[in-house]
Amino acid sequence: MLNFFICLFSLSVIRKNLDTTRYFWNNTDVLKVLQLFVVPGLLAADVLLKEGSVQFIGDAGWFIVLSYIIYILYQERDQLLAGSLLKAGLPYYIFYVVIFIIQYALPSLYKTHEDTISLINTLPIVWLFAFGLSAKNQINNLRREKEQKEKVIHENEALEHLVRERTNEILQQKNQLEETLEELKQTQNQLIQQEKLASLGELTAGIAHEIQNPLNFVNNFSEVSTELLDELRQELSATSIPENSADIIEDLVQNLSKISYHGKRASGIVKNMLEHSRASTGERQLVDVNALAEEYIKLSFHGLRAKDKSFNSDFKVVPDPSLPAIEAIPQDLGRVLLNLCNNAFYAVNKKAAENIPGYKPLVSITTENLPREEAVKITVSDNGGGISEELKNKIFQPFFTTKPTGQGTGLGLSLSYDIVTKGHGGELMVESVEGKSTVFSIILPVR
Repeated sequence: MLNFFICLFSLSVIRKNLDTTRYFWNNTDVLKVLQLFVVPGLLAADVLLKEGSVQFIGDAGWFIVLSYIIYILYQERDQLLAGSLLKAGLPYYIFYVVIFIIQYALPSLYKTHEDTISLINTLPIVWLFAFGLSAKNQINNLRREKEQKEKVIHENEALEHLVRERTNEILQQKNQLEETLEELKQTQNQLIQQEKLASLGELTAGIAHEIQNPLNFVNNFSEVSTELLDELRQELSATSIPENSADIIEDLVQNLSKISYHGKRASGIVKNMLEHSRASTGERQLVDVNALAEEYIKLSFHGLRAKDKSFNSDFKVVPDPSLPAIEAIPQDLGRVLLNLCNNAFYAVNKKAAENIPGYKPLVSITTENLPREEAVKITVSDNGGGISEELKNKIFQPFFTTKPTGQGTGLGLSLSYDIVTKGHGGELMVESVEGKSTVFSIILPVR
């Protein structure tokens, strides 16, 4: 009966408190079988069969189970609980082995000294129970330590979770601060750029105004002088004058005509400079881009038709019905569309003059909604002569033009670029295939 309690207690403690899989991968199953089946079976054998060879089998079974327990405790002796159980159980195991050998190897000796052996057997039993109490205290201590460790682990996990949350919050705040800082930098750069442009615009406007006054005198006096020479020529036509005098008068008239022509051209450039430098005073409002495109492509076409009756070209607008209204300055945006349409009609008219068989000039405006970018896209395309790669890098520069002298000031695209990029925070890009087509793309934010 004592072996039953000792083995049952030892196996229970080992299974609950020791990790024996480090040495024996299947020890957990073996210990479970010993505790639930073998030990109760040996107890039944002790109670029911107390004599003969069957008793030897029962005693040998206890010997094997005790040996297995001692072996496991020895392997786990580095652990405090296993070491204590080994110290408690080893004397009892040694005494049990000695008595087992004497009982079955020297039965007469065992019967002669049976009382003495029983008395001596109490010593290892007392030793066993003393260390058993100590082991129980250690088990309690281990349980408390385990609970404390689990508590610490739980607290650490909670703390780590809290730290992760705080870290995520800090990272979000950091990202927000970085975005805010980037916006502030962009705003600061825009303000600096606007101040520079305003200063440059004021300077340009001042210079243009100063140039405008003498130009007005040149134009006015050239026209007056031309009229006076016409009158002089009429007066002298009734009288006889040397032939060379008439030639001189004719030369003067031609010179004054050239002065007037170039003076007016210079005056047009000055007016464009004033328009380029003028800060827009228009207020932003919701603009229907589709309607604006329809209006200004017609305005451009009919304006060119009024100047040149022989001019003709097809044009069309391909609107996006889902296009939202955008916040913009309609007058400035209309000026951009007008400049681009004028250039497109000029390109197709120039190509049409080459009399290419089957060529039909076409200018089109297409609108597109870009919901992901919260923007709209406007493309002005033509099937004219296109722009070379070399010129594409220069077309947005002030005073650069590909038109013949007198037909362009080189400020239209420059003004359009500033209105789109600096005035509306958008983009103006150009794509062209030389000899085939040109496409100007405008991307404007909705707000």
